[in-house]
Amino acid sequence: MHLLLRCIALTALIFAAPAQKALAAYDLPYIGEMQEIRAEYEDTFVHLARDYNLGFVELRAANPYVDPWLPGKGTKLILPTQHILPDAPRSGVVINLADMRLYAYYDKSSPPFSTPVGVGREGLNTPLGTTTIVRKTEGPIWRPTDRMRREDPKLPAVVYPGDENPMGTHAMYLGWPQYAIHGTNKPFGIGRRSSSGCLRLYPEAITRVYEMFPVGTKVTVVNQPVKLAWIGDELFLEASPTIEQSVQMEEMGQVSEQKLTDAEMKKIIQIAGAFQDRLRWPTIRTAIKERKGYPVVIARKPSANVTGNTPAADSGAKKKETSAAAPDKHSRTLSNAAPDNSTGG
Repeated sequence: MHLLLRCIALTALIFAAPAQKALAAYDLPYIGEMQEIRAEYEDTFVHLARDYNLGFVELRAANPYVDPWLPGKGTKLILPTQHILPDAPRSGVVINLADMRLYAYYDKSSPPFSTPVGVGREGLNTPLGTTTIVRKTEGPIWRPTDRMRREDPKLPAVVYPGDENPMGTHAMYLGWPQYAIHGTNKPFGIGRRSSSGCLRLYPEAITRVYEMFPVGTKVTVVNQPVKLAWIGDELFLEASPTIEQSVQMEEMGQVSEQKLTDAEMKKIIQIAGAFQDRLRWPTIRTAIKERKGYPVVIARKPSANVTGNTPAADSGAKKKETSAAAPDKHSRTLSNAAPDNSTGG
């Protein structure tokens, strides 16, 4: 009997599943890596933005002196594919209206998935604060509001799923009435102030985010044009156009000068802490003036040993040279290139 019990115990040990080692939480304050490409003759910013999971305004901000409709073959372009994470809880969905990006914290051990969003246009701002996903729908039905139908009497009372539906293929309805995170049938409006307050994603992005989060997931919307983070011995600042400046950036590639607010200056000094005397105020002022939307170094601790492996460099970001061939080139038609400013969520 004792021999039998020992054999059973030994067999159980042999076939027992190995204990799963707990994965460390992702604790870096940034995601991604900056890139550079050489434009091809057929490239435009609206197409490159989608190919590289960027928004139109952020690509325009990073390349202010390049014609967005005809960059020209061989033109060097900066891809702002690196971002400091917003100062917000790292859970669920976080949306920063200033950089017009969504951050999806779906796996604590991995960097958040980030993708550009179309946000509310002037007069129809996306609300700030915290809510939840209260309902999810594949093939949403779109019902224009009374305001939309007054502005455009030709709009139908209801639009069923299909190519003409401005909500795209998937929708995640929020606790805020009449607001949702959804797809679009006009992807050129992503990364712009193009919606009636809802948050629009590229068709390929909404399907991914839709699968990540169940009903009940927390959604946090913030407005942080200036983000800061210590990365190793270096302090980085990322300044994006404010939500009010974004239309200027979209149309002209530059914004009217806006000085640091008292709150922003206080935050910079606070985060610099004991090393505030190391702050490079000329670099800070330039970043705030230009609003290029990617991290730059604004201070180094005296012991800093710069190896070239930090996320960004003083005059811009550390950039990885990338082939001009995008990971996934989408349709190159220019139809509907302007954002839809009259309909849709």
